[in-house]
Amino acid sequence: MDKISVLMGIYNPKDISKLNKSIESILNQTFQNIELIICDDCSNEETKNILENWQKKDDRIVLIRNKENKGLAASLNNCLKIATGNYIGRQDDDDISNLNRFEVELNFLKENIEYDFVGCNLELIDK
Repeated sequence: MDKISVLMGIYNPKDISKLNKSIESILNQTFQNIELIICDDCSNEETKNILENWQKKDDRIVLIRNKENKGLAASLNNCLKIATGNYIGRQDDDDISNLNRFEVELNFLKENIEYDFVGCNLELIDK
């Protein structure tokens, strides 16, 4: 069965409400066989507590932490090392995905095997 590992690197998000909406938009996808791997890049206690609360709410969330701030690329590589899905998705902490994003992307990849990856359009929601 197909599984998508969604990778998210986080470092002290500017807007916690956007972080919450971002996580919700992944967990509420129409395609549900996902793991959301979040690498906390040595954030503050507030962010750490919020992420731990999310992890308690949904066992599809895998939370890892860097011991020191390493940047987004290193954080995403840490996520990738533990990913168990046969597909990889990406989400930033201020992105909000349409609820059928992964279903549409996965169906496209399965129907068009000549493609190795997909992207999507974006709609700016603020400055």
